[in-house]
Amino acid sequence: MVEQAESSEVRVRLGGREMSLAITHEQAAAAKALARRIAREPFTRRAWHELAFSLVSGGLAAVALGFVGVTMATGVLLAVTFFGVAILALSLRSARGFGGWTRGLARSLLGETVDDPEPFAARRGFLGWLQSALRDRVAWRAVGYLVLKVPWAVLAGLVGFAFWWDAAVCIAHPFFGGGSVPAFGLPRALVPGGTFDGDGTFTHAVALVIAGFVFLLAAPWLVRAFVSVDRLLVRSLLGPDPVAARLHTLEHARTQTVDASAATLRRIERDLHDGTQAQLVALAMRLGMAKEKLEDPEHADLAQVRALVDEAHRGAKEAIVELRDIARGIHPPALDIGLEGALATLAARSAVPTTVTVDLPARPTPSIEAIAYYCVAELLANVAQHAQASRASVSCAQQGTWLRLVVRDDGRGGAELSTLGSSSSGLVGLTERVRTVDGRLYLTSPTGGPTVVTVDLPLSA
Repeated sequence: MVEQAESSEVRVRLGGREMSLAITHEQAAAAKALARRIAREPFTRRAWHELAFSLVSGGLAAVALGFVGVTMATGVLLAVTFFGVAILALSLRSARGFGGWTRGLARSLLGETVDDPEPFAARRGFLGWLQSALRDRVAWRAVGYLVLKVPWAVLAGLVGFAFWWDAAVCIAHPFFGGGSVPAFGLPRALVPGGTFDGDGTFTHAVALVIAGFVFLLAAPWLVRAFVSVDRLLVRSLLGPDPVAARLHTLEHARTQTVDASAATLRRIERDLHDGTQAQLVALAMRLGMAKEKLEDPEHADLAQVRALVDEAHRGAKEAIVELRDIARGIHPPALDIGLEGALATLAARSAVPTTVTVDLPARPTPSIEAIAYYCVAELLANVAQHAQASRASVSCAQQGTWLRLVVRDDGRGGAELSTLGSSSSGLVGLTERVRTVDGRLYLTSPTGGPTVVTVDLPLSA
């Protein structure tokens, strides 16, 4: 039986000295795969779509910038008149429209899905419409995109498209012959002494074809580099306004906080009314009955009085327990000794063996500690109920001005935000709770595990 060698040895002689280079089969396979990808890339749909986007979006941006520039200049010159202000407003509205066309072009050719910004909201009346148009941040960001896009498109056309053009001219020239090679001078630099004027020699023809294939292989990657910057410009300038998105997030978080606070108050009121209040009413009735029997000492049934007092005593202890549970729901007593002790208490109560690691040089604010406590409590409850895990771990560490919580288990995995909890509980509820202080929650749970939930919270809020 002959075993296949795990590596191949290549001997190279340099300056009379022989050197050996061992290449593993994995490295050779990776090199072959890379070579096949480079050879196939010029003929892929993605390469042609990126070239089409570079050319079409560049042309569209040039036309748009010309129109917007002329109309804005006209509006500025006539700004002292009402008519000039209207032209300026229409110019900004057209810039917003051009931004929408570019997003659609990026979506269809690049597969770049960019969310539409918030729609234009005009105030009442024509003057209100003018004021809204002039203050439209989306339109001004679209103007900024055009200003940056046009010079970048010119550079991409001169360099990226030139490579495709040079590839076609160099490869076709030896077969069609005649004339000079209109290739921006690039092929001439590749072949020393080659003029490429006239029919040329066979050596020149071969050099042209080789140069053409070099340009052909390099062109898609060069265009892709330019398009990657285009993607960044589209996402950052033509997508949703970050200021408006921030305000929307804060409004949503405020609404969630108010709703959660109202729900908590209703729960506390219901618990006090249905539980503790009923217990105290029963306690008062038993003590009243015992008092009535003791008013006539000669005919008092001491055994019955003792039974009433015992029932009242049990009711008082039960009311104390219920009040303690309600108070724990408002503020966990374990946090009085700090987050480290509170997390250790949660780990000790967990149904799954859990280890805790805490590294907190500075203590977070009480509100952040409470959110961190409830996050870990909910996550450990999810581990016990859903994960089928044999062990879990909790890590709490300070990273700059952020507090990072990591809860990991070795369970079956497959957890999703949409499948655990609702809008008021579970992982979705935790996400909403974390967002109220500008925090973030990340879930990684492949099928088969492990499940890792990371919560980032600011140290102060």
